[in-house]
Amino acid sequence: MIIPKLHYISQGNSPKEHLDHIQKACTSGAELVQLNLSTVSEKKLLRIAKEAREITAHFQTRLLIKGNYNIAKTIKADGIHLDHTDVCPTLARTHLYTWQMIGGTAHTLGDCEDLIKKNIDYISLGPYKNIVSEDPALGLKDYAAILDVLAAHIPILGFGGITLEEVKDILHTGISGLAVSDAITCDFNSIKTFNQLLNASATAEQRHSFK
Repeated sequence: MIIPKLHYISQGNSPKEHLDHIQKACTSGAELVQLNLSTVSEKKLLRIAKEAREITAHFQTRLLIKGNYNIAKTIKADGIHLDHTDVCPTLARTHLYTWQMIGGTAHTLGDCEDLIKKNIDYISLGPYKNIVSEDPALGLKDYAAILDVLAAHIPILGFGGITLEEVKDILHTGISGLAVSDAITCDFNSIKTFNQLLNASATAEQRHSFK
């Protein structure tokens, strides 16, 4: 399964803002976006997800749905992303198409090991910085320590307040990609630079461990 190194996690004060930001991300060269909208009803989420699918399909950008496998399957999104409070990846897998990907959030080495046992396709590990999360920041040392032990054969993405200036140092820890929200929402032109730093252009996109 091919997984881009850069994921844009949608932000916005309203569903319309989420869609506007997804449109801007796609226009700016995002290869994958995650619709991260959890404060609306399932009926409204389905409507928004359909619109997001139309936008991303036009740009041939992949779309993940945060947390809801029913909607991901209904609109034929490229997959879902699951947090600890969401359904178990093993259960979600039984409801999705075989070609749909599943990503999961991890905060510790144990979380990573648990997710790998559940056959997910990639892990978002963080937060790198403690900005809004209640979970402790990992930082460079924890990233390096976890990845050294893990020796994972799936992509491990860093997330949590990551800026362009920090990308090179983070990559030195063994992190293979990034899930970014704030920095991209503030400047969608930064997608190009993130991709250059990650060597994650469409032509350079690689399989699984990005090797």
